[in-house]
Amino acid sequence: MEAFRAEGEWLRCALHAHTTSSDGELTPEGLAAHYERAHYDVLAITDHWKRSEAPSTERLLVLPSVELNCILPGARDGHVLGYGIAADADLASLGAEYADLERTAAFIQTHGGVAYLAHPYWTGVTPGTLELPENVAGIEVWNAGCELEVGRGLSSVHWDELLDAGRSCWALATDDSHHPGFDSDRGWTWIRVEERTPEAVLDALSAGTFYGSSGPRLHDVAVDGDEVEVRCSPARSVTLVSGRSTGAAVNAGRLGYRHAGTVLATDGDGLITHARLTRPFGAPFARVEVTDPAGGRAWTNPL
Repeated sequence: MEAFRAEGEWLRCALHAHTTSSDGELTPEGLAAHYERAHYDVLAITDHWKRSEAPSTERLLVLPSVELNCILPGARDGHVLGYGIAADADLASLGAEYADLERTAAFIQTHGGVAYLAHPYWTGVTPGTLELPENVAGIEVWNAGCELEVGRGLSSVHWDELLDAGRSCWALATDDSHHPGFDSDRGWTWIRVEERTPEAVLDALSAGTFYGSSGPRLHDVAVDGDEVEVRCSPARSVTLVSGRSTGAAVNAGRLGYRHAGTVLATDGDGLITHARLTRPFGAPFARVEVTDPAGGRAWTNPL
């Protein structure tokens, strides 16, 4: 909840994108210009096994990062995002190990970075078998590139299985852009920071002071006991996901189905802009998911 209670500004962040330094179509400078034109505040360049840099501008903060491979349960090949990894990190030495997730995340941390597991659904790891070490801050819940290419971009089941098992972790929404203009500006993360610096962005990624989106804006999420109030851009549904077969939801329209929730305000088209949801007794976790009329979604971190 710190993202909605904290002081500071919201930064729109593109946290997974590739350049000609690995398998992307634009140079690092060209990719930065692309996201700056799209009115982003932060770009993390995450080339495969290459820490790519581009100058930050007055508008866009560029965060040199990397995407590494690791071994996941079932001998699956996993991908790990290392945000803010230092320039002196010896990536070749780690690559020679083909390490597991925990060791890969430890390497990222040792070199000043924050680790996230990329696109678990696309990777093929089975929900419920994934173990996320404590040195991995979270996962990608939405990867637009994986969705566009093979329909495996949404990893909410993997996330919910982790949360249901008691592993509190955060979740990003990203582009994973390789072909800017075609697979960019489809998934982003709104980070709350007090200052526009790499250190503040990394702190927010560690602490979970953000939410992910592929469309909707979340203006406020407030918790009072078991009541959760959500104010958002016009939405066709607002859902409280809280455990297996439990939760609450409200849906827009005259016949919109409502379960353990109340619509408090709508816009001129009857879309929801303010809702109250009741968290079930004994719920192992709770997170809010909002869906807009075009099918875009927004995901809070666990409340």
